[in-house]
Amino acid sequence: MKKSKITDPFEKARLEKGYGEMNDQNDPVVMVLGHKDVRRCAHNWKTFQSGAEPGRIVIPSEVNIRDIRQIPFEVDPPLHGVYRAVVEPWFKRPLEAEYEAKLKKQINSLVDETLKKDTVEVIREFSLVLQSRALTLLFNVPNEESETWISWGTHVFRSEETALDADKANILYDYIDKQIENSIKNPGADFYSKLLASEVNGQKLTKEEIKGVLILTFAGGRDTVINAITNSIAYFAEHPESLERLRKEPELIHFAIEELVRYFSPLTQMGRVATEETQVCGHAVKADSRISLCWASANRDASVFDNANEVVIDRKINPHVAFGFGTHNCLGATHARQILKVLVHTLIDKVQSIAILDYKENIEDLGEFKRKVGYDKINVKFNAK
Repeated sequence: MKKSKITDPFEKARLEKGYGEMNDQNDPVVMVLGHKDVRRCAHNWKTFQSGAEPGRIVIPSEVNIRDIRQIPFEVDPPLHGVYRAVVEPWFKRPLEAEYEAKLKKQINSLVDETLKKDTVEVIREFSLVLQSRALTLLFNVPNEESETWISWGTHVFRSEETALDADKANILYDYIDKQIENSIKNPGADFYSKLLASEVNGQKLTKEEIKGVLILTFAGGRDTVINAITNSIAYFAEHPESLERLRKEPELIHFAIEELVRYFSPLTQMGRVATEETQVCGHAVKADSRISLCWASANRDASVFDNANEVVIDRKINPHVAFGFGTHNCLGATHARQILKVLVHTLIDKVQSIAILDYKENIEDLGEFKRKVGYDKINVKFNAK
């Protein structure tokens, strides 16, 4: 089996009953598995809400380490749309030519550094660095700030010792408090100052609302972007023919990025909380109990995707849900897509091949399912053109 392969552990349950079950910290979850059912439930925010207790829709639940609501992630319509209108233009900035040029400079520099090394541990020495440096562009702060973020590791709420690390979370919260205070005293053109100057329904955002947006921005696109970058590197290492095809047919890069994101599904699932007693795939769901929208399973649904368990680099019709679906589709999707686009272009320009030297897979324990989401570590050698 190829090292970059990610199997579909949900297939049998998806075909036989349409759902799975797991227990998350004594708060059970009914996992919705089919593409059509996932999209239907994601669209039905009145029955399956995001605006429950802060931290509860995340799996594993963060209720024990977080009482601040992530905005607009944990807010339902109509207020969700009001908050989103405030921040969405900022998150579309990666499409601007100046922003893309800065991102190209960052990624070119990192790839150049990597090509000089005999070996690189992709997660900590490449993907985490790339993600953190790129985030300085999104925040519009000096590149040097990325060194602090790199020191936090691949996840702001998790450590090697525990899946939910309250002490580590407090490092993020204290950091955000300090940045907000700095921007109150010295407003500028950064994201903190943008939020401090913003209004919702005629009122300035409170410090707690601002902190909710910032926690989401720091946490929401961190390990997922790192997984997407790392898995893409592993894929191109084992499929040099795909990298070569994209060199010859760069017009396929857009399709390739969407396909890699579909196949890898860097975020396995996201929860919702039922507002009333209902059913999912014929399975009873009690009010105030949790379901999950299993993006990873929906993205392998063979009734929607031909050759669903293969990377089809030129897949033209690709209604994947790797960035979510409906009201709460991923706010950072534009940023993530630009990172991957620039990365692929840079690999095409500078890298002839990539060799995987050794690796350790990252396997999620999801009750009756075990899913490879990426790697705990993977050492590779980049070979220059």
